[in-house]
Amino acid sequence: MSNPALLAIDQGTTSSRAIAFTPDAQIVALTQQEFPQIFPEDGWVEHDPEAIWETTLTTSRNALKKAEAQGFEVVSLGITNQRETVLVWDRESGKPIHHAIVWQDRRTAARCSTLREQGHEALITERTGLLLDPYFSATKLAYIIDQVPGARDRAERGELAAGTIDTFLIWRLTGGTQHLTDATNASRTSLYNINSGDWDPELLKVFDVPAALLPDVKDCASDFGHTAPELFGSAIPIGGVAGDQQAATIGQCGFARGDMKSTYGTGCFVLLNTGTERVNSSSRLLGTVGYQLQGQVTYALEGSIFVAGAAVQWLRDGLGIVKGAQDTEPMASGLVSNEGVFLVPAFTGLGAPHWDPDARGAIFGLTRDTRPEHFARAALESVAYQTHDLLAAIVADGGSPSMLKVDGGMVANNWLCQFLADLLDVEVQRPEVMETTALGAAFLAGLSAGVYQGLDELTERWRLNRSFKSQMDSDQRRTLCAGWHNALKRTLS
Repeated sequence: MSNPALLAIDQGTTSSRAIAFTPDAQIVALTQQEFPQIFPEDGWVEHDPEAIWETTLTTSRNALKKAEAQGFEVVSLGITNQRETVLVWDRESGKPIHHAIVWQDRRTAARCSTLREQGHEALITERTGLLLDPYFSATKLAYIIDQVPGARDRAERGELAAGTIDTFLIWRLTGGTQHLTDATNASRTSLYNINSGDWDPELLKVFDVPAALLPDVKDCASDFGHTAPELFGSAIPIGGVAGDQQAATIGQCGFARGDMKSTYGTGCFVLLNTGTERVNSSSRLLGTVGYQLQGQVTYALEGSIFVAGAAVQWLRDGLGIVKGAQDTEPMASGLVSNEGVFLVPAFTGLGAPHWDPDARGAIFGLTRDTRPEHFARAALESVAYQTHDLLAAIVADGGSPSMLKVDGGMVANNWLCQFLADLLDVEVQRPEVMETTALGAAFLAGLSAGVYQGLDELTERWRLNRSFKSQMDSDQRRTLCAGWHNALKRTLS
């Protein structure tokens, strides 16, 4: 084929996107569509599954049309998705029985506390690498089938299907013929044993989740079926699936033990490749599946920050002090310092390494001279401070990071990238293709389709856009971190 292309569906927390890549990792088409966030109560976050489906379908059709207009033919499709978000649907009709409960949602915090008091957390961590927290899928899934009348009985009878967003999209894309997920998404549910590579019967019992609900688990590059011909005019193979942070690791070509990347989207997620041997964290980081290819698992340590780009979205939608994310760079750079203003963006609790679901956001150091610019700078700085805490935890677990590859929408901001390098005191590398999450899904689809023969071919396609190195002295770094930790201490519940 003279002009093959790979289509990546990137279904995120606030929008759905579809991007067509050439095999050489060049973008030939990109479409994006936001969808509403639903906040029924404090700390609750939901999505309408039909909005997810419609925006996914629309953006995929548009990207496909744009690629074909340039003479490209899509030979394989990859999916990457917001992780931990879970939903349940009717196997016959394909209709969801409840809104999707989003990874940010904290409604099951009390249930997690009860399970912890019953002594289950050690087992959960040993089997899954995860902590007992409402962030993960299992308690959300149990909530749905208990909340919807009759759902538990129907689940036991095999009338309902459940899964993370990738599973729902595969079901819809294949016309309900495939109920599948991949190992990375499965590893985020608290139901999947990352040591044995199976849904764990004991964990299913702990969380009271019927096994009949769950999909089959496959490698990240595998045969996930074909799209129904009526959707795109022909049946396209679905060849790759990975949760968004693992997909970004693949897009950043983090294939060597010790490689580290950090993605700055709605949240921020640092992943460190730990190789084929699982590392158990003593610093409350997560052990997880980095990727699984040809039956071989590569593990990772992960630090999860719940609010990164969401803080900028709050500046735009909640406070109205910026019109778009691009406004924050000149606002932050126009100040000589933060003048003692610190934002702790615990809007839906705090993730690693604190894991405090009851913490709520706060801003400190306000004076009569505080202006919108201070809020913008504090929001950007908060992302770097949280990343600093994660790297400190990685070092405590035996890691020695000297370089960080960054990606996601926020890293288009040069001021933020420089502040990250200053605060972390490591080199920060930004790739030429910043859509690394989608690129990772495309790479997986290409591996499955035979477009690439191995990981070395992917590494050859990674290109550096810009490197940032620290320009901050250690005294200033210590002073800033002390101010952050003081604000953080006052916020923890």
